[in-house]
Amino acid sequence: MQLSDFDFHLPDANIALRPAIPRDSARLLLVTPGEALRDLKVSDLPGLLRAGDILVLNDTKVIPARLKGVRHRGENRLLCEATLHRRLSPHRWSAFMRPGKRLAVGDRVVFGETSDRACLLGALDATITAKGEGGEVTLSFDLSGPDLDAAIAERGAMPLPPYIAAKRAQDEQDRTDYQTVYAQEDGSVAAPTAGLHFTPQLFERLAAGGVETAFVTLHVGAGTFLPVKTEVVAEHRMHPEWGEVDAATADRLNAVRAAGGRIVCVGTTSLRLLESATSEDGVIRPFMDETAIFITPGYRFRAADGLMTNFHLPKSTLFMLVSAFAGQPAMRDAYAHAIATGYRFYSYGDSSLLWRAA
Repeated sequence: MQLSDFDFHLPDANIALRPAIPRDSARLLLVTPGEALRDLKVSDLPGLLRAGDILVLNDTKVIPARLKGVRHRGENRLLCEATLHRRLSPHRWSAFMRPGKRLAVGDRVVFGETSDRACLLGALDATITAKGEGGEVTLSFDLSGPDLDAAIAERGAMPLPPYIAAKRAQDEQDRTDYQTVYAQEDGSVAAPTAGLHFTPQLFERLAAGGVETAFVTLHVGAGTFLPVKTEVVAEHRMHPEWGEVDAATADRLNAVRAAGGRIVCVGTTSLRLLESATSEDGVIRPFMDETAIFITPGYRFRAADGLMTNFHLPKSTLFMLVSAFAGQPAMRDAYAHAIATGYRFYSYGDSSLLWRAA
């Protein structure tokens, strides 16, 4: 497969810069194998599922992972910016930094420094201890554990996707908008955006219809925004992300399937984690590890029957994933329809419900 196989033209007018209000008023495109596309709303979801089905949602919580700082190298100073990507230890983070070419191992970086250095506990200083490709570095912070978390929360900004940040400034509303209503576990630097459409009222309606919910955790890294740079798709490598499916949740999901219910993943993050936790025989097992699973057409799905997901970038790993799930021809038709009829794309955009191709 070639990267060009997953390209399409998306007009700027289709890129959402703010979410729908209320959240579940967003449009939803229903894609069912062998049937016509249906234009609905997220609030119609309870009528599309049946008693005994289960929604699997990612309860990760986005942290304010974008940090502005000053690189110190002797007497030299340089303004820089870091987007935390993956936690490596209580005091070490992998991060993408700009300008990457002007940073070196051993550099000291002061993030959010105050002129009087009055609040030492909140000081956010780090040393670059390793440097990789594409501006990726390892930051070893002077603070650790909860003290580091508190300093990041105080000094950091919400890491809006680049296709939004390039068009408008972040504001305080994004701290609410770019977080699911059920977020619990700190650790993501990007939201599991399919879940942004859910409201407490929608959950109540789903429960009243006999639809169950289960929560898993996958901490989404900034690598989700990185472009695929290899023309041969198989040569691309995903950045690892940490996830957990606990034993009780695995047992519930296996029981739902045994009883004839359908497993519907809310978001590609939930799907990638669940597929990572499922063995070749289709049994979902407890999982607590990193995953770098890369799903492209030809992949045999083992766990998910349905996928609720937003509309993704051209030539992205996520468009490859949905093409694998519902079939490339079906997704090309769905995306052409969505663009022509004004669906809003990307993190703050509209949604779709895909049923797996046979």
